[in-house]
Amino acid sequence: MKKSIALLLLAALSLYVYVRNDVPDQDPYAITDYSRLHPVKVERVVKGQEERQLVAIVQEARQKGLTVSIAGQRHSQGGHTYYKDGIVVDMTSFNRILAVDPARKTVRVQAGATWKDVQDAVNPYGLAVKTKQSQNIFTVGGSISINAHGRDIRNGSLIKSVESFRLLTADGQIKQVSRTENADLFPLALGGYGLFGIILDVTLTLADDEMYRITSDRMSVGEYSAYFQNRVKSNPDIRLHLARISVAPDSFLTDMYAINYTVDRSIPLRGHDRLNEGERLVIPTKLMFNLNRSFDWGKNVFWDLQKRFFGTQQGTVISRNNAMRSESGFMEYREAGKNDLLQEYFIPPDELSAFVEDFKAVLRSESMNLLNITVRYVNRDEEAKLSYAREDMFALVCLFNVPLTEQGQTQMKQSVQRILDAVMKHRGTYYLPYAPYASLDQFRAMYPNYGVFFNKKDEYDPEHLFMNYFYENYRGE
Repeated sequence: MKKSIALLLLAALSLYVYVRNDVPDQDPYAITDYSRLHPVKVERVVKGQEERQLVAIVQEARQKGLTVSIAGQRHSQGGHTYYKDGIVVDMTSFNRILAVDPARKTVRVQAGATWKDVQDAVNPYGLAVKTKQSQNIFTVGGSISINAHGRDIRNGSLIKSVESFRLLTADGQIKQVSRTENADLFPLALGGYGLFGIILDVTLTLADDEMYRITSDRMSVGEYSAYFQNRVKSNPDIRLHLARISVAPDSFLTDMYAINYTVDRSIPLRGHDRLNEGERLVIPTKLMFNLNRSFDWGKNVFWDLQKRFFGTQQGTVISRNNAMRSESGFMEYREAGKNDLLQEYFIPPDELSAFVEDFKAVLRSESMNLLNITVRYVNRDEEAKLSYAREDMFALVCLFNVPLTEQGQTQMKQSVQRILDAVMKHRGTYYLPYAPYASLDQFRAMYPNYGVFFNKKDEYDPEHLFMNYFYENYRGE
């Protein structure tokens, strides 16, 4: 067994060495995002430093007829964070923790602060984040701009955790925005992809840090919806949850395992609340994931190793803050001509099994290289104007390895549109931060408030000072 694993790692290492993990920009004025799909030249990139500077940038752009785009970690994949010949404001240096209020269980942070920064600040008070993406590398401003969601199954999407924020608008004013002040802007800027202004700082409500015991279960896709409703959602002590669907040929879109984080009140938080730093086993896992990209047998091996690993986690205890600092380094990938890109589909629980059968048919007929499916649960939330969860949904986060050539992207777009037809057939929606493969008609069908959203954009920013490619792709006539 050890010899077999060693041979697998050796094969993966040869692939890993071959892959170029860093493809540098050839032009200092060119910019793109994680997708590398649409590089363009911009006027300049400016690091956000202080409010007066940001106000001056907006005023300059108005005077010179330039556009402004807002960037964080640039992990969005559809040109949301830049626009040709415009100014890109990089908010990652605008990242101070402004205040922690343990009594009110709130934290106020500048928009460029990462979730790691937030966790580091609130952990000493026995507090934790309510909702965020699984990884903590993203900025708070970026996350609320896409109305992110994560492993928490009780607190809904991120908009529910936002108490208020300050917004620098196109007229150069700084507005306090909440559900009672400038309330019209609240559901527009949250999940608004930077089109309504620069989010300066955010006040978030927090949860108690607490101890969880990890358990995992294996099942078929057909059994999962009932399992979730009867054994997970019905148990209020299960706070976090995720599941994965097999993409291995031997169990393709049939087998699943689920991971639950259940409160264990018998374990004191003290002694277990030190925050994890760094990631374990990144290099060997990255090598195995390269096999998963390249070979069907590699997918079988990787799926088997995932099941074995999470089987060994049964009964492990972990704090909420550490459970929400999950590993991501093993998925980093940069190869010339190819990239790993996400697509995400939201499906009502009663439609999951039927959707997966249609999804499977498209994947097989289109020969798409699907690397991973993670399943999360999102509560119904219609507060954001561009809501993706107008009813309770399972979120299927799908990672594809795709060619970046024009021909390859044309084929990918056609394939994804076939998937989106199946999504609509099963009352689903899709997530907007990723590559814009959806047709205009598909976007409009799944986001029926698009007209209100874009009309409000025209009202608050009539000169379209804040601009990105999401707007250009889907504004329409």
